[in-house]
Amino acid sequence: MARRKPTDGPKVACVNRRARHDYTIDATIEAGLSLTGGEVKALREGRGNLTDAFARIDRGRPVVLDFEIQPYSKDQTGHTVPRRPRALLLHRAEIRKLVMRLREPGNTLVPLRVYFKGPWAKIELGLAKGRRKQDKRQALREREHEREISRESRRRH
Repeated sequence: MARRKPTDGPKVACVNRRARHDYTIDATIEAGLSLTGGEVKALREGRGNLTDAFARIDRGRPVVLDFEIQPYSKDQTGHTVPRRPRALLLHRAEIRKLVMRLREPGNTLVPLRVYFKGPWAKIELGLAKGRRKQDKRQALREREHEREISRESRRRH
């Protein structure tokens, strides 16, 4: 019997840190990304930026917009467009479910992170609702309260 190599899990290329602060994430969806070779290499170098990115469904096809990938450092062609719309790869049934959920008022698709699962680039999308300023403050208070509780429990043990 052949021995398998242990896998460390997916290699994260970039993360949208503001997403969990600005939105309440209801569900997450994993989708494939349609990229060129130079974009994949640039992502492996960590040249992706999800800060202003958002996703939507245009004419029945899911796309991610404003996802910036800086050109690959060793690219000689110079044909890269950093903020082009990039197609998302989902099954037809998943797209139908997303369309139904996005019709509900306040729901939006927010890219959370881009990572590599084996040789494939994947994007994690969050089905989210926007938070108001007061909601953000309340979430910060709750997080701080949880930290204090965990600190106290560590001190006692």
